[in-house]
Amino acid sequence: MVPLDTIAAIATPPGRGGIGVIRLSGTLAAFIAQQIVGPLPSPRHATRRDFVDALGETMDQGLALWFPAPHSFTGEDVLELHAHSGPVVLDLLLARLVSLGARLARPGEFSERAFLNDKLDLAQAEAVADLIDAGSAAAARAAVRSLAGEFSARVYALTDAIVDLRVYVEASIDFVDEDIELLADGGVATRLAGMIEDLSALQMCARQGRLLQEGCTVVIAGRPNAGKSSLLNALVGTEAAIVTEIPGTTRDLLRERIDLDGLPVLLIDTAGLRANPERIEAEGIRRALAEMAQADHVLYVVDGSDVEAVAAAAGEVAALQTQSAITLIFNKADQPMEPELSGQRISAKTGLGLEVLRAHLKKVLGFQSLDAGVLSARRRHLEALARTADALATAQARLVSGTSTELIAEELKLAHDALSEITGRFTSDDLLGEIFASFCIGK
Repeated sequence: MVPLDTIAAIATPPGRGGIGVIRLSGTLAAFIAQQIVGPLPSPRHATRRDFVDALGETMDQGLALWFPAPHSFTGEDVLELHAHSGPVVLDLLLARLVSLGARLARPGEFSERAFLNDKLDLAQAEAVADLIDAGSAAAARAAVRSLAGEFSARVYALTDAIVDLRVYVEASIDFVDEDIELLADGGVATRLAGMIEDLSALQMCARQGRLLQEGCTVVIAGRPNAGKSSLLNALVGTEAAIVTEIPGTTRDLLRERIDLDGLPVLLIDTAGLRANPERIEAEGIRRALAEMAQADHVLYVVDGSDVEAVAAAAGEVAALQTQSAITLIFNKADQPMEPELSGQRISAKTGLGLEVLRAHLKKVLGFQSLDAGVLSARRRHLEALARTADALATAQARLVSGTSTELIAEELKLAHDALSEITGRFTSDDLLGEIFASFCIGK
């Protein structure tokens, strides 16, 4: 029976272009390659070939690259066909591969095979997708560092330190005298403290990487005519939103992306909040409140020249039913306003205070100056690091309180398991499926 585990996919985006790439990986790759391009090309050398159909007719001409196992991305035999890009040509070639025994690849299946064949660990495989999806140059550089193994190396170093301590602790469990000596051993406390310090530094780098990769959402809210749309335009640098003196001009959500010194930020301009709106405006307000409920931060804009609006601002902010942090923005600082106002003063019209506001946003969003240590990371990585930190902190507390060695050993095991989830040493099949399903087809 012909095996059906050879996969194929178009690895370039759809549409017209100079070159389209088709990738083939698996046990039938050599056989299929010979049917389409003739004798196998020299390994890792681009070779010009005719791509022929079942009748020997040329479908296209291009470059064939042959990567024999295990020296390929997936660790299997891999063939790449670099053809002329166009839906018809690429579909013909892909259909030919399938007719010869390949099947269409699932999203991320090439990267999944690379992981399963120990060509990449899970953090590196995820960095492949992060590099493709990078929304800024800084995010791309962080993904490259993680793909090169910097993130994994730091995780492995911590894992090895935890394993060494586990061995020492568990070796003393069956011996009462050694158990007592362990609890009094200052070396164990020193090693634990060192691990916690190293883990804290890694968490900081990972948090910055998560911000770079996923970005943040900032909602601009407030009363009608407070200057919300003007602020959006000022931060974006273009006339993205319509600005008029008529209350209720903005009725739906307007989304614009900005690069805040490398941090991708999605700005959302919303309908003005007020009592007794008409029906369409009420729907806009409902949507505004829904966005505020899930935003990373809210900029609540107040007309700083309006005495009544200023007086009501604190109460309006307190009444908002949102868990998101809120910054009070007093707009129209180019006009007279009360000197003791507590909040960010800006003028969306003249640009006064915008640089201070940008710096404030970076601070409240937890984004720091970029350096070479920032690594591409995902939310699941941060969760695993947090569980590792909790376990190590508990182990440290148990050591100080003189708790039995068994409980300290159990906390070290929990820390070990949580940390190993990042690289995939201990990862469920369900999690693997969820991770690779988010990749693009052909990667």
